[in-house]
Amino acid sequence: MTEPIAAAAAARLEAAFQAIHAGRMQDVPILNAALAVEAVGFRPWQGRVLGALVTPWFINLVVLPGEGEWQAVPDRDSVWYAFPSGRFEFIAGSEGGLGPYHACSLYSPVQEFADQSVARETARVALESLFDPSLLGESPEPEHPHGPRLSRRDFLRGAAATRS
Repeated sequence: MTEPIAAAAAARLEAAFQAIHAGRMQDVPILNAALAVEAVGFRPWQGRVLGALVTPWFINLVVLPGEGEWQAVPDRDSVWYAFPSGRFEFIAGSEGGLGPYHACSLYSPVQEFADQSVARETARVALESLFDPSLLGESPEPEHPHGPRLSRRDFLRGAAATRS
């Protein structure tokens, strides 16, 4: 897969969520007026497209279909992806004009973000952290059938590296 395919997928995602922002989310009280819809760091990954999405109501990691195999599941069902830093749960969704996607919530709502640059940098660091095996650490026997559960906030704060 090429970077232009990833860029086109990111542009479709951004356009779909800009339309959601202008429509369904208009005047919703949880919106952070300092933030805008922005696709961050999208790249080819294992035959799919991976990146982060900043909106005025959430920051999510997002996997989009690419040229590889796509795990089609009903909306709101879980899909697990393995990264060097661990296994993470993504929730299936779909939007008109975009099609299917899998999202892993990092922040929702996003009131604590003062501006777009801080939200963008947070999304970028979270995305890069997926590929840092030092964050995996050692864990006791998994309590969950798909591996150890780690909250996304703990992941971003580096708590995975301190687990024993």
